[in-house]
Amino acid sequence: MPLISYREALNEAMREEMQRDPNVFILGEDVGFYGGAFKVTEGLLAEFGEKRVVDTPIAEGLIVGAAIGAAMVGLRPIAELMTVNFALLAMDQIVNHAAKIRYMFGGKVKVPLVVRAPGGGGKQLGAQHSQSLESYFVHCPGLKVVMPSTPEDAKGLLKESIRDDNPIVFLEHEHLYNTIGEVPPEEYTIPIGKAAIKKSGRDLTIISYSNMVLTALDAALKLEEEGISVEVIDLRTLKPLDIHTLITSLRKTNRVIIAEEDWKTGGVGAEISSQIYEQAFTSLDAPIIRVSGKDTPMPYAKNLERAAIPQAEDIIQAAIRLL
Repeated sequence: MPLISYREALNEAMREEMQRDPNVFILGEDVGFYGGAFKVTEGLLAEFGEKRVVDTPIAEGLIVGAAIGAAMVGLRPIAELMTVNFALLAMDQIVNHAAKIRYMFGGKVKVPLVVRAPGGGGKQLGAQHSQSLESYFVHCPGLKVVMPSTPEDAKGLLKESIRDDNPIVFLEHEHLYNTIGEVPPEEYTIPIGKAAIKKSGRDLTIISYSNMVLTALDAALKLEEEGISVEVIDLRTLKPLDIHTLITSLRKTNRVIIAEEDWKTGGVGAEISSQIYEQAFTSLDAPIIRVSGKDTPMPYAKNLERAAIPQAEDIIQAAIRLL
């Protein structure tokens, strides 16, 4: 299979869906002439024109609000936010409108909307531009939340998200854009709500998502050198959550670590832990350990930023404690 970057995989997904369906269009800050803040939409303006690749003012509420209206009348908008941190300026539109309109209209109106946004820390962008806000969206009924970790998953899940009739928050970690991976050349999609086992093992299950999957795999390989067999599960979709795959793995290994970059208090790992305890408590040989970002605004200094974000060594030490 061809090797392409995460960025190119997302670009291919949008290009192919725009070619397939004339109702698909993109709007956001600098998505057209500039090609997007992270160059994910590069080349699409030249191919599809300014009516389908729309540069907007710096107004996140406007971007998402216009996209919701377009979706309600039959179009399939992809609203790109320059960073997930700016999604806070559009939370009324996302939470009070996109997530609720189909319910409030008794199913007679659909909102086939994808809100794409990069996020995460590690690039020294400071406290207001390095956040992982996925738990905010997971908390809201009516939204689906997708966070792929590989180019193959990014392309397949974005295509599936564009075709979905519900509002989807599609989050991309900034560190993943330059990562390379195999992507099938033929047409394919990946179902929303299905986790993937990225590495099989027998002694311990690590549950993770987005960029932290790469960190978890790094830790798993180092643990293998010490004779510890680790299974790594990539959630891919945070909502709906594939709890079946998680519990099946737990019943094989009997131990779980949840590795996430977002804050520990009220984070995604808290919800996953709760569901596992409720549904499979007797399969646990030890308490679940959560390895997460520190409960602090993200520091700018490189060494402090690194300390605030989970590293492979943190997962390794957690595994040693668990075993």
